[in-house]
Amino acid sequence: MSRILNLINVQLRRESSACRTIARLPLRTICCTSRRRAEQSDGATVLGKRWKDTADTVIIGGGCVGVSVAYHLAKAGMKDVVLLEKTELTAGSTWHAAGLTTYYHPGINLKKVHYDSIKLYESLEAETGQAVGFHTPGSVRIAATSARVDEMKYQMTRTHWHVTEQYLIGPEKVLELFPLLDINKVLAGLYTPGDGHIDPYSLTMALAAGARMYGAQIYNPAPVTSLDPTADGKWDVQTPHGTIRANRIVNATGFWAREVGKMVGFDHPTIPVHHQYVVTATVPEVKALKKELAVIRDLEASYYLRQERDGLLFGPYEKMEKMKLQDSWVREGVPPGFGKELFESDLDRIMEHVEMAMEMVPVLKKADIINVVSGPITYTPDLLPMVGPHQGVRNYWAAIGFGYGVIHAGGIGKFLSDWIRNGEPPYDLIECDANRYGRWADVPFMCAKARESYGFNNVVGYPKEERFAGRPTYRLSGVYELLKDKASMGFHAGWEQPHWFYKPGDDIGYKPSFHRTNWFGPVGRECKLVMERVGVIDLTPFAKFIVKGKDSQKLLDRLFANNMPKVGLTNISHMLTPAGRVFAEVTITQLTPGEFLLITGSGSEGHDLRWIEAEAADGGYDVDISNITEDVGVLGIAGPNSRNVLQKLTDEDLSDAGFKFLHCKSIKLAGIPVRAIRISYTGELGWELYIDQKNMAAVYQAIMEAGQDQGIDNFGTYAMNSLRLEKGFRGWGAEMNCDTNPLEAGLDYFIKLNKPADFIGKAALQEIKAKGLRRKLSYITLDTDDIDPEGNETVWYNGKVVGNTTSGAYSYSSQQSLAFAYLPLDLCSVGQKVEVELLGRKYPAMVIQEPLVLTEPTRTRLQKKAKSKASTVEPFLQKKAERKESM
Repeated sequence: MSRILNLINVQLRRESSACRTIARLPLRTICCTSRRRAEQSDGATVLGKRWKDTADTVIIGGGCVGVSVAYHLAKAGMKDVVLLEKTELTAGSTWHAAGLTTYYHPGINLKKVHYDSIKLYESLEAETGQAVGFHTPGSVRIAATSARVDEMKYQMTRTHWHVTEQYLIGPEKVLELFPLLDINKVLAGLYTPGDGHIDPYSLTMALAAGARMYGAQIYNPAPVTSLDPTADGKWDVQTPHGTIRANRIVNATGFWAREVGKMVGFDHPTIPVHHQYVVTATVPEVKALKKELAVIRDLEASYYLRQERDGLLFGPYEKMEKMKLQDSWVREGVPPGFGKELFESDLDRIMEHVEMAMEMVPVLKKADIINVVSGPITYTPDLLPMVGPHQGVRNYWAAIGFGYGVIHAGGIGKFLSDWIRNGEPPYDLIECDANRYGRWADVPFMCAKARESYGFNNVVGYPKEERFAGRPTYRLSGVYELLKDKASMGFHAGWEQPHWFYKPGDDIGYKPSFHRTNWFGPVGRECKLVMERVGVIDLTPFAKFIVKGKDSQKLLDRLFANNMPKVGLTNISHMLTPAGRVFAEVTITQLTPGEFLLITGSGSEGHDLRWIEAEAADGGYDVDISNITEDVGVLGIAGPNSRNVLQKLTDEDLSDAGFKFLHCKSIKLAGIPVRAIRISYTGELGWELYIDQKNMAAVYQAIMEAGQDQGIDNFGTYAMNSLRLEKGFRGWGAEMNCDTNPLEAGLDYFIKLNKPADFIGKAALQEIKAKGLRRKLSYITLDTDDIDPEGNETVWYNGKVVGNTTSGAYSYSSQQSLAFAYLPLDLCSVGQKVEVELLGRKYPAMVIQEPLVLTEPTRTRLQKKAKSKASTVEPFLQKKAERKESM
């Protein structure tokens, strides 16, 4: 250890400038530099090519992500693909990256991105003739605590239904894969064969060679100086060498993303973060190995470690209070000419991790450090990239915010290429949607969240995870101040929303677990409240749009598969993709002739608005579309006593006859104007109340006061989720998304294939129906103990993987776990038994008839039907008895 500290001190004395040069990099990158200099020498030849005045797609940025997009578009046959790089390919974050590759990702959808990347990298050298330096020794995530072992079991059940191999292994197998570990500190490992690392420079050059081979043009140096939209949705891309008229542009500029975004009016929430890694000289114990070490990730100590030639490469993620943001670039811009430079290293920041690494891998104690690389990588607030077309302008696409650009590059290039060519995403990737942030993601929020995301990089990932940095934003509902100290709050698209409410004696606060935790009892109390009395919930985070104008109904008939509701009525409608998959679920109300209120989920705000605006613009519809999400608050009131409470506050007739289910009226509550829709996502008698934000607190307080004698209280989103599952209500993003079609999701009732309008996806859906389904959404109960399904767990039958859950919860009405799951048709029958894997154990499950609990409108209708039948049968029986007596 003293040897390392002496070397560090020597190195710190040598570093006197703010940036370090390439001469201090590992040998592999130095070798790459000589090849790059050779390429630069014929730069004039590249710019001497015929300058293209027009292009189908212009990609801005020549890092591995941008070049991958160009490669995939060109390979797929798109003509006129142009990539513009301001200096050299790989400048920015690519050239100094550690190059790690892994199939693993804790999220469901990004596993597909990682898979596509690795499969491409495996074959790229043979395809292009360019070496890529791809090593695949596998990787092991180390578990040193029981909570970490549970996390690995949790991730195993989320992987079994994917194509990627992944294994939970014991210490002996871990030691076999990385024999230099102190195995006494290891409880288990998550092993992923095929993981490894790749040379980022060589990868980018191979992708560039492939892009050129398939017809793409790459110009560098060719900085973009201006982006000017045209009236027909195209772009004039200005460079010092001339202008290119492009059908679309893709911003893939790494830590320059904010500067390019500002050219079109966007403040993209991306920020450079200092990331350091250390490279050692030859380690005799490493040199003596007969096969390459697996990459390890010591999660408790928060670092990765891999073999680099005969030495080791070690990269830590400091805690949030120690890590460093390059926030000056956010305020002042990236310094001119910065591209192949590095930051001054600061080894004091990572010494805690160095010491823990030396304990886990003792050979590090006597290893010599030959290089410390400290360079900028780009973070978004949630660490995930921003990918896809951007709302607010036409044909502007983002591929930015990649904290892990090397492993994402191949898969994202394919994802964007497929989307651009086919007009829809190839699979659901909404967590990376380019439109998930709004004005609320300002610079202070972005900095706080980036710091948190970096520092929490390797913390245990629990279900229902919440992170609290940067909160709250300015997006506060009119009742937030009244509720904030009474509830455990969740974060939804910038909003604070109660998940569950506290009572005296409750174990309060955020206490995550893989098992039932402190919210379990209180949520049951809230479900009972709604089922038996009356509850109030803050639903303000719902996204809300107004669509009106001469062509409003025509546009919505094109966008949605359901018929449009008449004035004063509401329905549930779905936007489909051209391939017939579910892009969005929206509640639609026609307020006045030609004026429609559209309500969608909080996380879908920009996602859905962009799709609507794009169709309106491309189709030339005469409509006005406005986003009123922040102006209007929403309260939900539900339960058998809800009518009694509201009736005290209004002269409007709220009876079944006076205010029918799925009807909308403008009323006054306590003298305050409110738009009321008779609907409730709990499935109980209820209303949604749309109120000006400034009046929301007054309406809430009036309702709570009026409901005192009715047993009124608050409830949160956890209870709403349990209640909606009991009623068999599907949720977008779970039971339906861009990976599913509405027929297999059981949405037939909402899909009007016989409606005259040629809605998007209609032809594809007719074809799907004609061919028949291969799987179906099923409703299952589980026999569990202290754990409940969340969604995305593996379903087993006879020892084989047959499907996956989509969402789940505990049913407090029936006292059992409940879930939706996609199963093959031959396993969908009521009574069919399967198994659901939870934390490494397979629990018995059974397909049941849905719903478990009838909705209030259905119960009311059946009761009326029974009464009507009784009123008909009773006189008949009485007359029959009278005739019998007369005989």
